[in-house]
Amino acid sequence: MPDNGEYVPGSIYFYAPDKGAPVFFAVAFTVSGVYHIYQCIHFKSWRLTGLYVFCAAIFTAGFIVREMGAYDYQNLVKYIVSICLIYAAPPLLELANYNVLGRILYYVPHLSPIHPGRVITTFTFISGVVEALNGNGASYSANQSLPQSKQDMGRALLKAALLIQIVVIALFLLLAAVFHRRCIQAGIKSKNLKNALYTLYGSTALLTVRTIYRIVEYWSIADLHFGPGMDPNSLSLIIRQERYFYVFEAMLMVLNHYLMNVRHPRKYLPKSTKTYLDKNGRETTGPGYKDPRHFLVTILDPFDLVGLIKGRDKKTRFWDNDNAAGAPGVETNEQQAAASGNKKDPEA
Repeated sequence: MPDNGEYVPGSIYFYAPDKGAPVFFAVAFTVSGVYHIYQCIHFKSWRLTGLYVFCAAIFTAGFIVREMGAYDYQNLVKYIVSICLIYAAPPLLELANYNVLGRILYYVPHLSPIHPGRVITTFTFISGVVEALNGNGASYSANQSLPQSKQDMGRALLKAALLIQIVVIALFLLLAAVFHRRCIQAGIKSKNLKNALYTLYGSTALLTVRTIYRIVEYWSIADLHFGPGMDPNSLSLIIRQERYFYVFEAMLMVLNHYLMNVRHPRKYLPKSTKTYLDKNGRETTGPGYKDPRHFLVTILDPFDLVGLIKGRDKKTRFWDNDNAAGAPGVETNEQQAAASGNKKDPEA
């Protein structure tokens, strides 16, 4: 049936879902996921990129259920399951990007605006708050038994959550950009570092466009009151035509997965967080960037402003010891290779 925006009677989707597209995307995500498994084994990078395997599995399951729903488009359960699965994976891809940026900051710790280990905890905490707003907003807005004022409050919470997501992405990009600028100013000319950052920017751009699509999609129906007498054709085209979902949701997320296949972070970043670029741009192995503070304190004060004031942060700056390779506990990779032969470091 053509995707002309005409309402199909009885369809929960509004339209009659395409039967071929879910198969294509289920296969595409499966192939990417299997290759990510191979890459995790090959690069020993489960802690760094294991989330891509999990996300590919979620997407695959979501499109399999959507294919089932395409033959039974009046089935509410299949619709809800497919939507929940497909919409659950992108936030996890954002989490994977937080993890990758943290590893990038570990690679040049002396130029990092924040302790590298705090990137994922800080942004995950903020994202958790956003998801809490999402959940409460959805429960209030979907409960038709509540007073209209409560339903309107739920819609307002959902709008706020979507807008905060954009703010979180902007803060994430600002952190990466500040770090990138510092590297340029310091004369760090590592090709691997640039490739890792450019890949992260590309992935974040895809996720940002997808988030904007979700905002526009929700805004188009946020103030509608569904019930008897509502004209389905009064809905926005972004709801009435399936093509928007496949272009701005499915295709963007497939591109993100294959981007990370082709430009896998471990092609550019070392296996261990103890390997870093010193102030002369040489790849060096040291004791690692530690944070002795309590976990909850690191969330509340990710930049360790208290430590900056008290001078405590200087103790963790191992790269300042003698300001050169050869300081106690600090070796260039050439020195380490000579000392340890072929001994392998576990992924840190």
